Amino acid sequence: MELLGTLTAVGCSLVGGVFFAFSGFVLPGLARAPDGAGAMRAVNVAAVRPPLMVLLFGTAAACVAVLVLGSGVPDRVGAALYLVGTLGVTVAANVPLNDALERDPATWPRYLRLWTRWNTLRTVAATGAAVLLLVA
Repeated sequence: MELLGTLTAVGCSLVGGVFFAFSGFVLPGLARAPDGAGAMRAVNVAAVRPPLMVLLFGTAAACVAVLVLGSGVPDRVGAALYLVGTLGVTVAANVPLNDALERDPATWPRYLRLWTRWNTLRTVAATGAAVLLLVA
């Protein structure tokens, strides 16, 4: 169980780092670009490939295993935090915003504001999950 918790924490940390980069400097940089909406639409297509998908969903699968096999409260709370605050927010908020931007690039100013807020929440959830899994 210790190895599973550690590997799951590493996955949560990596996902949190990717999301941190987006909120911290990728989106602010795209906001200044002449065609930030176009660039973000290209990023959204590139993101749905194995490197990110395996990391995002592989970590979710590991979190499910921690929920089933975990023995303490911190590890289970950490796993649930990732599943709800990272994966759940991705599916419920960020992906629909990506779809809306793809349909209508004129939504870019609203998209930028909302997507960054939701992404920052995902960052905090993934990082918090990693911390809880490590202390467990």
